[in-house]
Amino acid sequence: MMIKTNSKFLFFFTIALLFSSLVYAQIKPEHPLYNKIVNEDSLLFDEAFNKCNTDVLDSIIALDLEFYNDTSGANYGRQPFIESIEKNICGRNYSPKRKLVENSLEIHLLKNYGNVYAALQKGKHEFYAIEKNKKSYLTSTADFTHLWLKTSNDWLLKRMLSYNHKTSRQVSEVREGIIHDECFSLESLREKNNIPAMGVAILQNSRLQRIEVYGELEPGVPAPYDAIFNVASLTKPIVTLLTLKLVENGDWDLDQPLYPYWTDPDIAGNPNSKKLTTRHILSHQSGFKNWRYENESGQLKFDFEPGEGFQYSGEGFEYLKKALKGKFDKKLEVLADSLLYQPLKMDDTHFYWNETIDENRFAKWHDKDGNKVYDTYKNKSASAADDVLTTIEDYGRFAQYILNGAGLSQDLFTEMVRQQNGKEQNIKMGLGWEILPNLKDDQYALLHTGGDKGVNTLIMLLPKTGEGVVVFTNSDNGKNVFFPVIEKLLSLGKQITGKAQ
Repeated sequence: MMIKTNSKFLFFFTIALLFSSLVYAQIKPEHPLYNKIVNEDSLLFDEAFNKCNTDVLDSIIALDLEFYNDTSGANYGRQPFIESIEKNICGRNYSPKRKLVENSLEIHLLKNYGNVYAALQKGKHEFYAIEKNKKSYLTSTADFTHLWLKTSNDWLLKRMLSYNHKTSRQVSEVREGIIHDECFSLESLREKNNIPAMGVAILQNSRLQRIEVYGELEPGVPAPYDAIFNVASLTKPIVTLLTLKLVENGDWDLDQPLYPYWTDPDIAGNPNSKKLTTRHILSHQSGFKNWRYENESGQLKFDFEPGEGFQYSGEGFEYLKKALKGKFDKKLEVLADSLLYQPLKMDDTHFYWNETIDENRFAKWHDKDGNKVYDTYKNKSASAADDVLTTIEDYGRFAQYILNGAGLSQDLFTEMVRQQNGKEQNIKMGLGWEILPNLKDDQYALLHTGGDKGVNTLIMLLPKTGEGVVVFTNSDNGKNVFFPVIEKLLSLGKQITGKAQ
């Protein structure tokens, strides 16, 4: 049922909403009502819109709902609104998907002499089309304002405004001056290097601005935007941050020796085992080789006293994992879930294979000629050094979090990006990150790469400019695209690659 909009009412209603948002500051995500409104929003869009489960709307929408749209007019009443979704959204020849734009959500509480009676929700969202065996594509974007009324039992959606709609073409035109041309060149770069599937996340102004996934998972099967990649050693920045979170919370100490919580039997008689700390491990100064099997004996051993040299080591991170387990009696995946994955909504990120992972979305590994010659190794336990399974969107969220301070105090963040190993070292290591110092205007870059058979991945961040790129590939050729991507997408890219060459 379409009814002509009462422009006078809508004007005063909008002014009232804007006035309310100015008077009352938005609440923070840790506020209990913030999560309540987010959960209601999830029912509205994740269930009713994305899954066409409109039955949930009866409990969250007021009978006298008013919906105002700047392209399709006004809609009054709960039932007409539900019917419009079933006809205009669920009746399409593709599956719709609504995504909330990262960091766009605001929630303001409306009060009557101190008592909360309503909540104003504002944000931006994107709408995608998902078709079988095709890459999902953007259809439109819009701003929205929702008014939720508090009732005796729950919250009901009373007013909806959807405005500032843009088509996918309009969005592309807006973005063209920033990354539009680069996105086309990235596809050519993938094809030139014979990489079956490649994911790229682009960050600007300390925000995740764009996610692109190119290529195919199988011949004729396009790689979806939520393709799952094994990211090899990009596992280490995740484990670094969860460890620093424990330090921030006062539950862990960077410089306390680890032996009270774990001592590997191979080094139990070595006095260096009493000196090894978390700082040594995160800065790759543990004294261990990358893997113990590289030693002739196949056992773990110190090549030098902890802190007295630099040597990249996955074994160090595995050692840290066992020490964390020794103190907290919690597995690595449990700690990561509570400290990172849930807060950052990294729902598609896992340390190992389990029944929830859709193998049809997995980017299998390929050699330099594009042949799928490597078997898919399905690890069944968590490694702190390798083999995290994730999507470019999830890791892009993680990258954004780092650019915004990672939820750490300024002192601890500064410690993370400060060189920890000897000044004579060519590779400058912070805590868990390689540092590229002395860039233009006293800037620096944070860097980590990952590489296994058929896997090459990269994250590079410029904290002072808020820029960053994340690159996932499922090919031995993946590292060939790193320099071109850095040069094209980062303002200091050419300086960075010039230093490396």
